[in-house]
Amino acid sequence: MSGWPMLALNVALVLGGIAVLILGIIDADKQRHFSWLIIAGPLIETLGIISLCGHFTLQPNEARVLILFGYYHGTARESGFFWANPFYSRVRARIPLTGPESAPVRNPQTGRTSSPHRTLSAKLSLRARNFISDKLKVNDKRGNPVEIAAVVVWRVADTARAAFDVDDFESYVQIQSESAIRHIASLYSYDHSEENEPTLRDSADEVAAALQRELKVRLEKAGVTVDEARLTHLAYAPEIAQAMLRRQQAEAVIAARQKIVHGAVSMVDMALRELSEKGVIQLDEERKAAMVSNLLVVLCSDHETTPVINTGTLYN
Repeated sequence: MSGWPMLALNVALVLGGIAVLILGIIDADKQRHFSWLIIAGPLIETLGIISLCGHFTLQPNEARVLILFGYYHGTARESGFFWANPFYSRVRARIPLTGPESAPVRNPQTGRTSSPHRTLSAKLSLRARNFISDKLKVNDKRGNPVEIAAVVVWRVADTARAAFDVDDFESYVQIQSESAIRHIASLYSYDHSEENEPTLRDSADEVAAALQRELKVRLEKAGVTVDEARLTHLAYAPEIAQAMLRRQQAEAVIAARQKIVHGAVSMVDMALRELSEKGVIQLDEERKAAMVSNLLVVLCSDHETTPVINTGTLYN
């Protein structure tokens, strides 16, 4: 419920408990006998102090899971100042640490060893978050090692699942996102695939959509929804980068040559047709072959051509 009426009531209980205690002492002093107000006053004040612990605030896009003695009683999602059962837990879980910080710690006083834990608050953020993966080295569909990284925009949609179905949903998102990126990278070639087949380099939107679908399936268990997922880095691994660069350069040269030859043949055909239609000169097959050869050399050469003038005829 709203916290303001309860705040007024709880303050009244605390001040009232003090007032009842004072009245009990005064009454006992006057009547010369024990007054039950002396007991009622501290009890009322204690009730007010305990009830004050039930107040909490929520910012926009923030939620709090309500856990009472191990039972889940719902989630508060609206922002503002509220009061709830003061015995609702403020901690949703305690999970053991992993990595170098997980070494057991020995208490010098008791001699007991205990594993360090991390406390997770009952409050959950519902805001959109970004996860940027590290550069991962994976093999694409053709087995070529590539480096790939992605950014994932995600947020908590189901607070109950996020709080109770996994230990730490933030760590879960990180691990599952990297696993999904590796899986998607293995389904596509970096480039130079079969005709009309999507690739990692040329089909960025399709790869991003596939990655988002994969992440939604994986993160649904943790109550997390994915708003967007997109590749941020894509490159060949260093050990094959130079070889792939030379291949790309060779393919670019071949493609350019094909276009040059196609254009040159079209120009030669146009020249012969124009000469024939306008009757500028009559050429036999041998002269046509010589003309075609000369024009192709001029049009397809990498360097500027130097003409050689023949002062004789084609036959001597």
